[in-house]
Amino acid sequence: MECIFCKIVKGEIPSKKVLENEKFLAFHDINPIAPVHVLIIPKEHYEKFNDTPNEIFCEMADFIKNVAKELNITDYRLITNNGSNAGQEVFHLHVHMVSNPNGKLKWPKLV
Repeated sequence: MECIFCKIVKGEIPSKKVLENEKFLAFHDINPIAPVHVLIIPKEHYEKFNDTPNEIFCEMADFIKNVAKELNITDYRLITNNGSNAGQEVFHLHVHMVSNPNGKLKWPKLV
């Protein structure tokens, strides 16, 4: 069964896109935890961080910087959950970009 993020990449499920190129897609999270909450994914399916080739991360880093520019934010937090015990719910590599342009982000209780 195809994952929800792969369906978003194919356009089968709508998303509120922030930025897209041939390898990556950034879109707003449907259940935001901060005033700005964007998911950044590779279009190619990698289950989690440990399964992703290193070169993808180098390219993804540049894309993430461009997403921040597109959103006009300079202060943000990047979160990647690797595995179900770490909180990963969708098993397609994704990075959460969260920001509060109006103030400081708080650090949530982790356990």
